[in-house]
Parts: sequence; structure tokens; C-alpha cells
Amino acid sequence: MQIPVIARYAAATVPPMLLLILAGTAWGGFAWIALLWLTLIAAIADQVLEPPRATGADEETAPWSDVLSIGLAVGHLLVLISTTSALAAAQMTFGQGLALFVATASFFGQVSHPNAHELIHRSHPALRALGATIYTTIGFGHHVSAHRLVHHRNVGTYEDPNTPQPGEGFWDYLPRAWRGSFEAGLAAEMEKLERRGRPYTHMTNPYWLWVGGALLTFIVILNISGLGGALMLISLATLAGLQILMSDYVQHYGLQRLILPNGRVEPVGLHHSWNAPRGFSSYLMMNAPAHSEHHLHPDRPYERLDPQATMPVLPYSMPIMAMIAMVPSAWQRIMDKRAVNVMEAAEAARLAPKPAPTPQAAPAPAAPTTPAALPADVPSAKAPAAPSPPPVDQFVADDPETAALLAQIRAATN
Repeated sequence: MQIPVIARYAAATVPPMLLLILAGTAWGGFAWIALLWLTLIAAIADQVLEPPRATGADEETAPWSDVLSIGLAVGHLLVLISTTSALAAAQMTFGQGLALFVATASFFGQVSHPNAHELIHRSHPALRALGATIYTTIGFGHHVSAHRLVHHRNVGTYEDPNTPQPGEGFWDYLPRAWRGSFEAGLAAEMEKLERRGRPYTHMTNPYWLWVGGALLTFIVILNISGLGGALMLISLATLAGLQILMSDYVQHYGLQRLILPNGRVEPVGLHHSWNAPRGFSSYLMMNAPAHSEHHLHPDRPYERLDPQATMPVLPYSMPIMAMIAMVPSAWQRIMDKRAVNVMEAAEAARLAPKPAPTPQAAPAPAAPTTPAALPADVPSAKAPAAPSPPPVDQFVADDPETAALLAQIRAATN
């Protein structure tokens, strides 16, 4: 019997959340199990389980997809309070405290962030507000503005601070993207206010919420857990912000949108994001590794993204690629050639001449007859078949990987 798709997402995301809450309130040893779940178990399961497939159109997922997202959002708040309180109380062993801190930071990066990212793209205001609340509690509320108003519009260009520049190492990217996304999101919100004839300091500027909400969270944790808890909050928020920017770095490294002959940048396509479909981490991260699909359909719910539309694909899962990215020399050895192959294939596909349709001989004239009536939705003349693309090896570079990418990119762009 096939497990319903939402049950698979719940089976990957809910256990570590419950383990962390129990670790902060009952027994610190649960933190080790949560940490193993998010690291070793996830890595092994990715090798054993088959990557997810697109959810069938006949499979009903509402309202359970929203229920899971809401439950994870509430769980995020409980984990935040229980972890900071437990670490501030210092009643567990050093090993348990370290495991709880690392596991909570990993949960915020691998589950809370993808879930909040999903929620801020929803059409319902309450769901968007819930996603914004998650980001605000970890001091990253500006990501709501920067992601929706800047990143999706300018991804793959120098106008997007969250797109890594060619050859840029992660540690050079991190401070530039952190500051740049804050400023770019603020500029976008100020531009919206200006169009409405309102001053930049108007109460509807959401940056009042992003900054004020972070300060409010700090004050609440300070009152609940004392100075130690507030310091733990700052540390966890810093690691969460690092992981949020790491995901953008990994998913867009080296993929730039080309400049068209008319001087404009090409539209966003499947080849402007790296993807990492895996049998466990894709469910753990709310299908965020299906990133190409998300940029083409940002309002599509996570369970409806097609993980098979994966072009190009990272060699390892998202968490492992994030670890590699922390060593720029190792990252560049693995990724630079792959990124060049994608860009060369995209340029070749764009420059490939469109084959002219094959001329067809005119049919012999037939005796005049009274035509039969056709239904309204049937055309009276058959449209010519779409021209087939030219052979791949006509425009391919000197290696099979580029040839395969070229074939996929041409299929997506023709």
C-alpha cells in the first residue's frame, strides 16, 4: 500500500520536532536522537529510499498540507522556548546540551526555514503571517521582503544579493548577502510605499515588524529564560540565518541568466537553480530541493512541486552540499565545472538555429463536396507539427554531461 504523500512529509519532519521538545522539557538524551535523525539517519535514508515523484493530480492533499505546515510552525515556537530555557537552566550534561543546541540549529535550518518559506508564498494572509512569524523569531524577518520582492524577480543577476557571484566563496558571500538582502528588501518595501504616496516610515512598512518582532522575541526569551536564554537565542538565530543564506548559495551557485540580444535578461528557467531530489531530505526539507520548479511556480504548494523536473542536479543532498560549501576550495573543485557546463549548454541552446518546417507537397484537388459540420472546439484545418529540435551533438561541448544538459535545456526552452 502506498503511503499518502503528506504522511511522508510528516514522517520526516514531525519526529525531530517532538524529540527536541522532549529534550528541552523531559530528558536531554532525546537531543541525541534528534541530532542523529537530522544527520546520520537522513544521510543513510537518502541512499536507501527512492527520490520522491510528482504528486498525482488525483491524490487529494488539502487540507492536510496546510495542517502540517501550521503544526510545524507552532512546533518551531515550542522548540525555541523549550531549547533556550533548557540550555539556560544548565541542568543537563555538557554532551546533552551541545546535542540540543546543534540539533535545534539544524532543525531551524532544515525544517523551520523550508516551512516558513513555503508559508510566505501562500495566498492566505494568515498563512503568510505565520511564515513571517517563524522568520521574525530568529531575527530574519527581512527575508520575507527580500525573498518575495527581490530574489524571485532578480535571481541569477547582479541585482539579487542572494545569488552568489561567479567563483564567489561562501564566506565572502555570507556578509554581502546578509547585509545586501536586508537593504534590498527595505528598498523594495520603500518603493512600494512611494508608489502609494506614503512616507518610508509609514506604519505599513513591514520592516517595523521584522525588526520589532525580533526585539520582542528577545525580550520574551529574556523574561522566560534569563540572560543565558537570550544569548542562546542570538546564537541559534545566527546559525539559522547562516543556513538560510547557505541554501540560496548552494541552489544558485554559478547559474546566471543570460543577456538577450535586446539587452534584457532571459526569463527564469529550470536551468537557473540546482536541485537535489533525495528519498528522505526532500521530505525533511518540505520539497525545497525541487528548487527549479519553485522558481517557475512560486505559489504552488510544496507537495505539488515536481521533483523530477530536476535540471541541473547537485551531486549530493542539500545538507552534504552545504557542508562542502563551507570549504570553498573543495566546493569550487566540485561545482565550478558543473556550473560552466550548464551555462555553456544554456548558451548553445539559445543560439541553436530553429529548423525550418519541412515543406509538404500540396494535395491533389478533390471533387467538391459538402463539408460535414464540425464541433465548435475542432479546428477546420490541421496545424503543422512542431519542428523537432536539431541533433544534440550538433551544438554540444566536449563532454557527455554538457550534452545531456543541452538536451534538457533545449527541451525546456524551445
